[in-house]
Amino acid sequence: MSFLYRWWERYRLGLILALLCLAGAWGVSRTQGVGLLEFFRLITVPLQTDSAKQQQLVDAQTWQLQQQMQDLKARNQEFESLLGQKDIQTEKAITAPIIARSGDNWWQQITLGKGQVDGIEKGAVVQAPGGLVGRIIETSQRTSRVLLISDPTSRIGVTVNRSRHMGIFQGQSGTTAVITFFEKDPDIKVGDAIVTSTLSRLFPSGLPIGRVKSLKLEQNYNPQAIVELTAPIGQLEWVSVYLHDQTSNPQKTVLFLPTSH
Repeated sequence: MSFLYRWWERYRLGLILALLCLAGAWGVSRTQGVGLLEFFRLITVPLQTDSAKQQQLVDAQTWQLQQQMQDLKARNQEFESLLGQKDIQTEKAITAPIIARSGDNWWQQITLGKGQVDGIEKGAVVQAPGGLVGRIIETSQRTSRVLLISDPTSRIGVTVNRSRHMGIFQGQSGTTAVITFFEKDPDIKVGDAIVTSTLSRLFPSGLPIGRVKSLKLEQNYNPQAIVELTAPIGQLEWVSVYLHDQTSNPQKTVLFLPTSH
């Protein structure tokens, strides 16, 4: 007992101070500490919630787009099986830079920095983000020349994607082109998407070209539509080249431009 008494007499002040410190710390953690924690959570949780909501929205939109893409892909495969045609996008693309373009034929032709050694052949289809750009008309070992769809000599069989009415597309040396229809009263309206036709000999069917900008339906003989090209042909730096066998579909025929009387 004398030993415990001496130990208490020696360390009691320190123990009392230690207990007081612990009690004070515990009290702060239960009052001010909680207040500080709640304040921090109050100002940070809304930000985290907004971020989480935005991420959920992005995830939902991404999922929706993926589902739409799967649906479109399935429909496209059905159409291809009916038409007996092969999707150009299943072919391996050859990415090529545009290395030459002169001011006097800016909308007519471009030169690519890849050629025969890279697998590019005459007649290959040239595309870019947005749609069809043109076709390869000449190749060398290291370069290729492209006739753009904006060239006035470019005439392509096209289809109104919504109504399936057909016509002839002709470039106008700019961001727009003109379509001349076979029917006297075609089902077409501003905003309609225009794609290559199943009767096109130079291109696979279904390639996006542009959207209808305005109509000229009160022509005496052949109604027309002005189309805004969806591929930014005037600003391109790179394109994708796909090989295309123009004789792969014997059902395709050459389309002739309607003429007025």
